[in-house]
Amino acid sequence: MTIALETRGLEKSFGGLRVTRDLSLKVEQGARHALIGPNGAGKTTVINLLTGVLKPNAGRILLEGNDITDLAVHKRVLRGLSRTFQINQLYADLTPLETVGLAVSERLGRGGDWWRRMGTRDDVNQEIAETLGRFHLLDVMNERTATLPYGKQRLLEIAVAIATKPRVLLLDEPAAGVPESERHDILAAVAALPRDVTVLLIEHDMDLVFSFADRISVLVNGAMLVEGPPDEVARDPQVKAVYLGEAVHA
Repeated sequence: MTIALETRGLEKSFGGLRVTRDLSLKVEQGARHALIGPNGAGKTTVINLLTGVLKPNAGRILLEGNDITDLAVHKRVLRGLSRTFQINQLYADLTPLETVGLAVSERLGRGGDWWRRMGTRDDVNQEIAETLGRFHLLDVMNERTATLPYGKQRLLEIAVAIATKPRVLLLDEPAAGVPESERHDILAAVAALPRDVTVLLIEHDMDLVFSFADRISVLVNGAMLVEGPPDEVARDPQVKAVYLGEAVHA
């Protein structure tokens, strides 16, 4: 078993409030791993710790066996760790073509020269087109992001994350706020993510969680409650009591 991402005894407090409590989590290489829990469980705090947005009070974070606890956000991206956000962080005035083009050029170390690179490098242009096509964005690639349906914006954010060529991808509620009519494309995009990318998913939509994950960790009050395969988690009486409810079945 190769571990792609690991936390050891992770702790985070805000004043006297302990948000993450002695959290030890292992995400296997190539896994589809979901982190779930009720509102206020500390899930997004964990993502912010993993990505370097927040610094832990105690504990360590390892990416592919290397300690990244003190690395800056951009250095973690360069190491192969990328994420999406609950609320998208896209540039409203750029088009999907420009946004993905910028992400690809930044990865290649030519972010300030991205227009020229897009125009002169066939391999870069092909990668941009393939990424837009994979996420059903070719038909809107020249429209301003601010004008896109929200489902398309969520797809674009996943596309940008994939354009950084991550080995580990953190998806923070990719279907949040997406109308029911647009959710199919989100679910399909998540399901079709390349298998060489390890995925840690945070999501409230249990249909998405149980259709996607091969392992689930349940977080309650910042601590691990239960962890295991989806069918075992769905049957666990503690999980039913605190989160899933009796109506959920594997």
